[in-house]
Amino acid sequence: MPHAIDIVLASQSPYRRQQLEQLAIPFHQQAADIDETPHPSEMLDDYVSRLAQEKAQKVAREYPDSWIIGSDQACSVDGVIRSKPGDRDKAIKQLQDCRGKTVRFTTAVALVNQQKNRGQCKVEHFDVNFRHLTDEEIEHYVDLEKPFDCAGSFKVEGLGIYLFESLNGRDFNSLIGLPLIALVDLFHQQDINLLTLAQLNK
Repeated sequence: MPHAIDIVLASQSPYRRQQLEQLAIPFHQQAADIDETPHPSEMLDDYVSRLAQEKAQKVAREYPDSWIIGSDQACSVDGVIRSKPGDRDKAIKQLQDCRGKTVRFTTAVALVNQQKNRGQCKVEHFDVNFRHLTDEEIEHYVDLEKPFDCAGSFKVEGLGIYLFESLNGRDFNSLIGLPLIALVDLFHQQDINLLTLAQLNK
């Protein structure tokens, strides 16, 4: 009979918590505060992969027997990395820069177990094609949803869907912040069946 394992999400994000809850597996959360400054000339894939692994490894030092999930996301417009806006004016400016363009979201998920000396990471890409939005539409959206803590200045699981012409990628979840298909892949590579864990959790 398989045994339950301890799983820790290295994030206090309510969005990632809600996503992981979809898998119906037991887990708990632990913040992983790290320096998220990009290295000079660091490519976007390398940047999010490094941060996802650093978050997981930091929490793994506190939970050496557990499986730690780390994730990080960034978006790029015209090849430039865009951070979370933080306030209304920056959110409006970000969306103005995005209108009529394709914005690439790059999201990494890492799975680490320090005791077993195991660590893997996957990177997912998701492209968002923005409508030719008016300033009024952008301001109305920002005032309604206040997406100040979201990469790209929108919440795709909410009213952000009004902003797009099309979405292109393997896993819609990666756009929200936690690529669940890639995460299931990582657990399978460690011979851990999440469906079995979900059954044990019932």
